[in-house]
Amino acid sequence: MADLNPSGAAGEHRLDVAALRRDFPLLEREVHGRRIVYLDSAASSQRPRSVLAAMDAYYETTHANVHRGVYAIAEEADRLYEDARLTVGRFIGAPHPEREVIFTKNATEALNLVAYSWGRKNLAEGDAVVLTEMEHHANLVPWLMLAEERNLDLRYLRVDEDFRLDLADLDRLLDGARLVSCTVMSNVLGTIPPFADIASAAHAAGAIVVADAAQSVPHHAADVTALGCDFLAFSGHKMLGPTGIGVLWGHEELLDAMPPFLGGGGMIRDVRLDGFVPAELPAKFEAGTPPIAEAIGLGEAVRYIERLGVDAVERHQIHLTAFAQERLAEKLGDDLRILGPRGVEGRGGVLSIAYKDIHPHDLAQVLDQAGVCIRAGHHCAKPLMRRLGVTATARASLYLYNDEADIDALSAALADAGSLFG
Repeated sequence: MADLNPSGAAGEHRLDVAALRRDFPLLEREVHGRRIVYLDSAASSQRPRSVLAAMDAYYETTHANVHRGVYAIAEEADRLYEDARLTVGRFIGAPHPEREVIFTKNATEALNLVAYSWGRKNLAEGDAVVLTEMEHHANLVPWLMLAEERNLDLRYLRVDEDFRLDLADLDRLLDGARLVSCTVMSNVLGTIPPFADIASAAHAAGAIVVADAAQSVPHHAADVTALGCDFLAFSGHKMLGPTGIGVLWGHEELLDAMPPFLGGGGMIRDVRLDGFVPAELPAKFEAGTPPIAEAIGLGEAVRYIERLGVDAVERHQIHLTAFAQERLAEKLGDDLRILGPRGVEGRGGVLSIAYKDIHPHDLAQVLDQAGVCIRAGHHCAKPLMRRLGVTATARASLYLYNDEADIDALSAALADAGSLFG
């Protein structure tokens, strides 16, 4: 990999996006005779060659099931898989990554694991769970399902007119609450709530805290201790890694006390016809053959981000988000509205767009003809859509391989759509 993080004139660091893009084979493609402008990383990011190579190397030289064999390549597979666990754990500041990092198939499964295992053991009829109006369905539906089963009291922090969480009612909502589950960054608005403050207040009220960090971990330095959460979930495919791999981190003592989520091979210490004894952490929550190649790919994705520098990635996103807001306002004026906080303070690089009266799906189809890839829909956040008074938005999301030219392409394609639809 080239030097993609050269020193700037002011002693800071910037990403060399032109060089960096050469690491991403898909970005070399053309569609409809135009270069791909990929602005949908909030749904799924692209993968660098080093991630693809790490997975290929495993399949070509080392493929064997983990924690099963004592022959050479099986032990090599064990080492690669557990090295990935340690790499991912260190990336998020896990105190004991060898026991506290659980590999799942995505962030959705990780959040379901908490709801089904911790929730079913600890929550009873009438217990209060605090969520927010800006949650992804992955952090809503598991709690709605459990609430229906246990008759829980679900409470919600509202979204204010500035697209931020209204914390004025926080103390009342936390009164008697057993659990708080909150996004660290909205996948629709880009809003970054004051998570550590919410967590501190929740702990003072006696609640445990769950962090949906699927949107934040790829872009911002993550530290579970600084966040103050008890559980944290994220996905590999949003941070340069493969699909089919997610992560749940949890405090060791909480995970130890929770029953297994799935039953089968690999998660047991002993089985008899009248019962079983679960394995120690983390195997207790990794039933069956785990996503071995995907974990290895995720470990390499983390190393790729670390080589760039997490702070440099974050600074790049802040710069590009500011540039996008300014350029879109300059070129499209009042016909375009961005549903999310203004500026870059307390927000990430997710731009949910309403343009004229053009339906988001029509916008996305027209932009596709220009090679510009954006997401149109409710973004798995239907309650938030209702709160915003819309059925869908057109969402452009930024990552480390995007630059000003991508924003200009977005702006030009939106202008063309405006002309097409009058």
